[in-house]
Amino acid sequence: MFYGEYKHGLDTKGRLILPARFRDAAKENGVDKFFVTRGLDKCIFMFSEFEWRNVEQKFKTLSFTKEQARTFNRMFFSGAVDVVPDKQGRFVVPQYLKDYAAIKNQTVIIGVSNRIEIWDEKIWADFYAKSSQSFEQTAESLLDL
Repeated sequence: MFYGEYKHGLDTKGRLILPARFRDAAKENGVDKFFVTRGLDKCIFMFSEFEWRNVEQKFKTLSFTKEQARTFNRMFFSGAVDVVPDKQGRFVVPQYLKDYAAIKNQTVIIGVSNRIEIWDEKIWADFYAKSSQSFEQTAESLLDL
């Protein structure tokens, strides 16, 4: 549903704008509300409400008697907040999530199929430079097309 890479800065009120293509995809799929939370690799994950409920169900199956499961669930769910973009597609990113992802102003918003990721521009550039070198080897080890 969400594909591509877009650069946007935070406005003076700390809001971020959801790229027009993502707003269009959300509208086509009846998505009004999103959930944002701590992601992996120092980014923020953003899920449609439907996808959030799917992820939530999967994580509920993790055993709370296992320390790693408790820690992950605490970090993931305590960071979550629901957002409804306004008519211009703007929404507030909570300060604690901006701090987690080291976002100061400029961001890169990427579509990763069923989720959106929000990155600080420099951290994304570093991740991309490092990961693009091993892209083909990773594809070869993960995919059997």
